[in-house]
Amino acid sequence: MATLHTKAAARAMMAPAVIVLLIWMIVPLAMTLYFSTLNYTLYNPLSHPFVGFENYSYFLTDPTFLAALGNTLVLVLGVLAITVGGGILVALLLDHDVYGVNFVRLLVIAPFFVMPTVAALVWKNMMMNPVYGVIGQFLTGLGFTPIDWMTDVPLLSIIIIVAWQWLPFATLILLTALQSLSTDQKEAAEMDGAGALSIFVYITLPHMSRAITVVILIQTIFLLSIYAEILVTTQGGPGSQSTNITYLVAQQATSYGDIGAASAGGIVAVILANIVAIFLVRLIGKNLDA
Repeated sequence: MATLHTKAAARAMMAPAVIVLLIWMIVPLAMTLYFSTLNYTLYNPLSHPFVGFENYSYFLTDPTFLAALGNTLVLVLGVLAITVGGGILVALLLDHDVYGVNFVRLLVIAPFFVMPTVAALVWKNMMMNPVYGVIGQFLTGLGFTPIDWMTDVPLLSIIIIVAWQWLPFATLILLTALQSLSTDQKEAAEMDGAGALSIFVYITLPHMSRAITVVILIQTIFLLSIYAEILVTTQGGPGSQSTNITYLVAQQATSYGDIGAASAGGIVAVILANIVAIFLVRLIGKNLDA
């Protein structure tokens, strides 16, 4: 009887928070669905006739949509490749009990706490500027022609900036997993004559697989909504070379004032994000149950 009362009390105490969260999610989604069926523009806000699925047709048939979809895929895969690969390497380097390693770990993690806008501006003006940037000065000193990153390779520039921000997160998760690995397994492998590469491939990497899965799942969710870094660096250009789905949706609303098309694009983005999430969970989520 006491158990039933306890469960009822727990539900009663949780109910307000659950209701607020549901309202917080459902109301904006419902409003977005509603506006996506209207011809609603900021230039004529008093007239917003019902147009059904025309906004969806307009958004999906826009030539920029396929380019933005491809850029989004390249951005996500590029950042994941750098952060997972680099995170494993940095975690291996930091997994040593030497003097000053704690200070180095703090420095490695620090970029994760820098605001995306600030990080993007620092990279754009201080690192990637072809004339005054650190990379440009370095290439000039070696006798090479500096690269105009934001014009010549805009999408690669965004990938580097975002990867720099997310590398500490991946390193932290992977380092935690690496430190939980028992040294007995490594010592037994060494006694059997296994080399460093064999130990990494057959012992260390399988042990880190669950942590790698977590990194991929969490980062993918956030990488699908990258916006600030593009806004303050390339603004989606040149043309649409660095435009992703999120920036395209925002552009419909802020640059063109087309709230209906932006709402339709937002719904499309939500659907695509859920498809990707379900695919990832089914593909690599089995590692979490292992």
